[in-house]
Amino acid sequence: MADQRLDILPGAPEPRLPTVLTDASGTRVEIADTTRIVPLNGAIAEIVFTLGLGPRVVARDVSATFPEAVALPVVTNAHDVAPEQVLAQHPTVILADTETGPPEAVEQLRSSGVPVVLFEPVWTLGGVEGRITEVADALGVPDRGAALVERTHRDIEAARALVPAGTKAPRIAFLYVRGGHGVQLIGGEGAGSDDIIETVGGVDVGTALGLRKYTPITSEALIGGQPDVFLLMTHGLESIGGMPGLRKMPGLAQTPAGRESRVITVEDGVVLNFGPRTAAVIRALVELLYTGPDALWADGGAPPAAAPPVRGPAKSTGGGGI
Repeated sequence: MADQRLDILPGAPEPRLPTVLTDASGTRVEIADTTRIVPLNGAIAEIVFTLGLGPRVVARDVSATFPEAVALPVVTNAHDVAPEQVLAQHPTVILADTETGPPEAVEQLRSSGVPVVLFEPVWTLGGVEGRITEVADALGVPDRGAALVERTHRDIEAARALVPAGTKAPRIAFLYVRGGHGVQLIGGEGAGSDDIIETVGGVDVGTALGLRKYTPITSEALIGGQPDVFLLMTHGLESIGGMPGLRKMPGLAQTPAGRESRVITVEDGVVLNFGPRTAAVIRALVELLYTGPDALWADGGAPPAAAPPVRGPAKSTGGGGI
């Protein structure tokens, strides 16, 4: 796995405070102190750190897995907020989104008197720039937000341009699996994975099947969708025992992706963050699908040789039939 460190904006931030805003829940929030920030969402944490405010972050959500954050205390259980653990860090501002929960935990944080800002969740590339702007404005660094928006936009557009023209679109199925919890889901319209897949020139299998967000995987769906490539989160694949565990999934062997072991994994804390590192995800997927030395789809899907790890937030685990 390549280095996942963030490309933090140079210089020292000087927040202009207080800031006053109406957040995504319709609540008026005033932020007067950003010396102890707690982001309860990995994507928001990534933005905060990339803006240069990482030294002010005192805790993290489990999904904030980039190197700059991993030493911080985790204040969520799975993705559920633990209010007592959050407040034990003496935060001066808490950042989350409207899908952060459970709702009673968020309400407990609000009732503590600490400013809590809820943002709209972002599941498409079109929402990346707006979320960066909102986070930067809330924390009193709008100029740095504008600089990060400009850089992120440029990076994403450059990554989009790498998708080869005229290539047959691979049918890609995003599988969200968690072995310890028995979770086996396929992404569809609105899952976030659909936008990434379409951006790299693929056809999202879940969307093509008429599925919304995340739906339990069935052999009928896999066989009916006939995916050419499977896309999974790295730790998700590990949680089911790697490729041997994946091979046990009913219906998998009856798909082109299964027969040819066309599988790509992406680091869990990167693939659906829709933030400053999204361009790196796109570039890595383009390389693995089309342009790398062992690309899975460079020749329209002929069986690949075993592929070595590549640079970037994704890697191929293809090679050998399932």
